[in-house]
Amino acid sequence: MRFVVDSNVGKLARWLRIAGFDTLFIKDIDDNRLVRIALDQSRILLTKDTHILKRRVVASGRLRVVLIEDDEVKAQLRQVLTTLNLAGQLSPFSLCIECNETLVPREKKDVEQLVPPYVYKTKDKYMQCPKCRRIYWRGTHWERMSRELEKMAGSG
Repeated sequence: MRFVVDSNVGKLARWLRIAGFDTLFIKDIDDNRLVRIALDQSRILLTKDTHILKRRVVASGRLRVVLIEDDEVKAQLRQVLTTLNLAGQLSPFSLCIECNETLVPREKKDVEQLVPPYVYKTKDKYMQCPKCRRIYWRGTHWERMSRELEKMAGSG
C-alpha cells in the first residue's frame, strides 16, 4: 500500500513509514500537484481537506482518498490501519523515517565510527538508509515505537 500525505496531516507520514508503508510527504505542495502525484504514482491520498473529496477524480473513483478525522497522530494512524484493513500488513522499521527508502542491513564492523560507543558495544544488528545514510538499531526507541504500533494495529 502506497500513500501520499497532505501537509495538514504531515506527522502521519512518519508513523506510516515506521509501520513500513511507502509514504510520500512533500511540504508546501498545492492540492493540484498533490492529486497529480497520487494519480501518477497510484498512491492513496491522506488528508483532512474536505475540498479534495469534491474533485471529479475522487468522485469517479480514479483517486482513492481517506479523509482523516482526528487531530492526534496516533488516532490518525489507527484510522488508516482500520479503514484500509492494514493491521496484518505492517512491516515495522523497514523504511527510513526521513527519506522513505528501504533500509539495508549493515555489518557491525562497518558502523563502529557511525554510532555511539555504547550502542556499538550493546547492539549487533544495524540497518542503514542508502539515501541519507542514517543508521538504525533496535534500541529503546524501537521498542517503544513497536509497542505503540501494536496498540494502534489492535494487537497489543
